[in-house]
Amino acid sequence: MTRRMPMCSRPVAALCAAVLLIAGGGCAAPAPGGTDPRADATPPPAPRRGFTLVATGDVLPHDSVIHQARMDAGGDGYDFAPMLAAVAPVVSAAEVAICHMETVYGADGDYRGYPSFTSPPQVAAGLAATGYDSCSTASNHSLDDGAEGIGRTLDALDAAGVAHHGTARSAAEAARPAWLTAGGAKVAHLSYTYGTNGYPLPEGRPWAVNLMDGERIVADARAARKAGADVVVLSLHWGTEWQTEPDEHQLALARSLTAATTLGRPDVDLVLGTHAHVPQAYEKVNGVWVVYGMGDQIAGPMFDYTGAFDGRGNQGSIGRFTFAPPRHAGARWQVTRAEYIPQWYDIGAGRVVHLPEALAREPESEEYQDAQGSIRDAVLGRGAAADGLTMGR
Repeated sequence: MTRRMPMCSRPVAALCAAVLLIAGGGCAAPAPGGTDPRADATPPPAPRRGFTLVATGDVLPHDSVIHQARMDAGGDGYDFAPMLAAVAPVVSAAEVAICHMETVYGADGDYRGYPSFTSPPQVAAGLAATGYDSCSTASNHSLDDGAEGIGRTLDALDAAGVAHHGTARSAAEAARPAWLTAGGAKVAHLSYTYGTNGYPLPEGRPWAVNLMDGERIVADARAARKAGADVVVLSLHWGTEWQTEPDEHQLALARSLTAATTLGRPDVDLVLGTHAHVPQAYEKVNGVWVVYGMGDQIAGPMFDYTGAFDGRGNQGSIGRFTFAPPRHAGARWQVTRAEYIPQWYDIGAGRVVHLPEALAREPESEEYQDAQGSIRDAVLGRGAAADGLTMGR
């Protein structure tokens, strides 16, 4: 039964008005059209809260990795989720999770590894199942299969619900960041590469791959900020392969990008590096965290330039950064906690190993100890511990 409020009679109008006013009601006549003007009031904005962002290194499916994914799918297609299962809890627990898709996807059945990669499009579904929200796609392998490879890759990521930036199917797409939201913040993800292994940009498509240029990156970051970005994250495919120390170009560009400001606010809030195939340092530069290189997340047996097997090529770190909302209008979102989590791709098992957990189970494993120690030394090599970087789990 619908309950109706009593009408206010003339003799008791004043008393009724007082009682209803106290109760939050009233006897005012409805606005023209029969609607209460209070119903159109804009609700207060939701309170902002902190959020956590994680990022990981190169996904580089060599022939052995593709074979493993086929076995994990029982010979029917390809399944890349099992090899990432150990780090899925870390990735999926973060409000924003960013990966680096170094290779492009091939046409049906035309999949191959080094030197010119075309990967199964099922990689995208595996990344989504692990919990990734966005992938950087600009790399030196972005044109391994021409513009068609870019199209297949982005189509598959779209189908899997994974945002992306770094390569594009149109000029309009190239101009848009990957947009993410977390904790009430609007996050813009941008991606660039130092080059494309000598492959020229497709004719008439100069926007197909984002090539690295400091002025352009700053301009894009400022455009993202103008479009409403609270946090701007850069993914940079840069550095010297097999070199643990960041090279001079990385150091100079990091200083330049993190020094760029608008009205006293940094234009860039976080820099994530890939490409070197080995873990590199984290460093706070001009108050902005820079990860020079996260190493490889997934890769087959890695051989350095001398042709020797280098186990560092299967080591990597997960960067985890906790952002807190600004204390006043116009201020920046601040990283209040910075962590790295060591990981290692076990070639024999075809699985990513979450090293802190693996060592908790097998503390005597020299293989795990050596991998974690090697990653720690690289990550802390430029004094990040003094700025608060710690190892997470």
